Amino acid sequence: CPVKSQCIHGNHCKTPLEERTKNIEVSKRFQRQRQEDLERITSPEGIQLRVNRSIQAEGAFAMVKADMTFRRFLTRGNKNVLVETMLLAMAYNIQKLHCKIQAEKLNRHRILVDNAA
Repeated sequence: CPVKSQCIHGNHCKTPLEERTKNIEVSKRFQRQRQEDLERITSPEGIQLRVNRSIQAEGAFAMVKADMTFRRFLTRGNKNVLVETMLLAMAYNIQKLHCKIQAEKLNRHRILVDNAA
């Protein structure tokens, strides 16, 4: 390969550059799961669910940051930050439920999902 010296590093390696090789391996299980996931998300139901999610996800972060004025975590450590995140998520969900109850919009979706459970 004409660019082998740029691709394979290891200047302090005892094996000469000409004898060194790189191997690429692809997991068959990963490829199979990737194909199944692609089939699921490109199905009509998957497309509908993705459209609904794309509408909902960005708004949640914007609302938490802007409306709930959340800028930084008040605690330290993975466990404490996880607890704080869960409390924030519960507060957001309760606020969202309250707004839906007030507007009488329970059990409505922007795009109808036929087979969703």
